[in-house]
Amino acid sequence: MLTGLKNTFRIKELRGKILFTIAMLVVYRIGAHVPVPGIPFQGMSALFTSAGDTFASGAMALLNLFSGGALSYVSVFSLGIMPYITSSIVLQMLQAVVPSLHELAREGEVGQTKITQYSRYLTLALALLNAIGYLFLFKSFGIQFAGADAPEIIFDIMIVGTLVAGAMLIMWIGELITQRGIGNGMSLIIFANIMAGLPQALIQSMDGGNVAIITTLVIVVVILCVIPFIVYLERGQRRIPVQYAKRVVGRRIMGGQSTYLPIKVNTAGVIPIIFASALLYFPAQLAVFFPNVGWMQAFAGALSSGWINWILNVVLIVFFAYFYTSMVFNPDETAENLKKQGGFIPGVRPGKQTAHYIKNALNKITLPSAVFLALIAIVPSIVFSFTNNALIQAFGGTSVLIMVGVVLDTIDKVESQLKMYDYDGFFK
Repeated sequence: MLTGLKNTFRIKELRGKILFTIAMLVVYRIGAHVPVPGIPFQGMSALFTSAGDTFASGAMALLNLFSGGALSYVSVFSLGIMPYITSSIVLQMLQAVVPSLHELAREGEVGQTKITQYSRYLTLALALLNAIGYLFLFKSFGIQFAGADAPEIIFDIMIVGTLVAGAMLIMWIGELITQRGIGNGMSLIIFANIMAGLPQALIQSMDGGNVAIITTLVIVVVILCVIPFIVYLERGQRRIPVQYAKRVVGRRIMGGQSTYLPIKVNTAGVIPIIFASALLYFPAQLAVFFPNVGWMQAFAGALSSGWINWILNVVLIVFFAYFYTSMVFNPDETAENLKKQGGFIPGVRPGKQTAHYIKNALNKITLPSAVFLALIAIVPSIVFSFTNNALIQAFGGTSVLIMVGVVLDTIDKVESQLKMYDYDGFFK
């Protein structure tokens, strides 16, 4: 492990990518503490500490978590990464139903560039919509513009414009990290948001005497015990044996070897949880347009916490696990490629039967992994509803899953870079 870390910083290109990624994340965290001009810092912090407020403890807490606490500060990054994630979800789902988008996705780099451009436009529209909603929220909370002589329309335009610019800057930072840094930029930003709330959550969790400290230690131990199971799930594979037929090419005999087709147990990774959270987060986005409408706030709060949230979380996580897996792993294409290369699964005919066999294997391993993801996501929420512990809310199952997934993905990318230069990775 230590050797792998040393090798990482010996390679100039890899060292530059890592330092660039860290620098961008630092810039992002600084931006999360820069308030919107004319609005006092921590302008909404009291809303998140109000006891008995369903909307504050549910929907608003979810909004604040994904913004890394920026919403409570009313910072320029209050919208967080969610407009971009929501636009990505919409385009991912549209690829399954719109033939033209599906064809674009299959065109390789050129098609992906166009889809990315569409995603940027949709992000801009969603950011504008969210910024207007936040404007209503700020006004309902009684936040006043510092410049008393300025017309109210100037105040409104300044808030909306600053929030939209902040959201687009976050998207740009994420794309820069993906292109010039190491790892997935958007995932690393979510990782930074979760980690940013951890110290404060620990302090709040231990604030209450010896019982609170013991409870916090128990929670930390449970989290540390769960992490190996998450890693085991992320690394688990279903290996389907594949045999290649012998063929004569010129004077050489090619093929004849045995190998396997690796299928990840958790093919979708943490995407189902992020997608499910984004959809359940959407009513909270709408609710900020109607801060004085009681039933709208109650509806957003119910979808963000409580038994309705738990049931919908399970359903959506299982659905997105199957949906995303079907998008990233196509059994028909895999079977066709095996057939072209002279490969076959022993005891299974090439073509449609091979595709059917792979699809059944994929379905069988996707269900238990999806259920495990759902349980990891909702059990801490259920425990939080009874204990009201800040650490569970900020660092529950969803947060741990996202963080472990992001760390493993980043390590994989670093290891692939190390092996390009004939260095050993972190794990031999």
